[in-house]
Amino acid sequence: MESSIDINKKIILFDGVCNLCNSAVNYVIEHDAKDFFRFASLQSKAGIELMEERGIDPNAIDSIILIEPGIAYYNKSTAALKIAKHLSGSISLLRFFSVLPEGFRNLVYDFIAKNRYQWFGKKDACMIPTPELKAKFL
Repeated sequence: MESSIDINKKIILFDGVCNLCNSAVNYVIEHDAKDFFRFASLQSKAGIELMEERGIDPNAIDSIILIEPGIAYYNKSTAALKIAKHLSGSISLLRFFSVLPEGFRNLVYDFIAKNRYQWFGKKDACMIPTPELKAKFL
């Protein structure tokens, strides 16, 4: 899997059945003016392979993961803030929250993640990208 990935693109792994997560992916796509990102759901074959290659247990994670091929991967609030840094518009200002301790940021992240299905709902299956967006998904 790793050899077929453009190392100049950052990969966002997301919960494909979560309405909040799907909305966030759509937001990233709309504000990714420099085409930094590619996407795969945590539940997809590509997502599972990418996690396993990094020693991440696919059954033990339900967080967003940002992969910088050949460099590192990040999850939870750190991933979200690193993604925001590359987006156009005022959302990029969220990067300044990175000065807060990661433990505190992740408490907030985990609280939202724990309640996301209840607050925003859940799909029965992962989203299917439109033909125009298919190239952005692994």
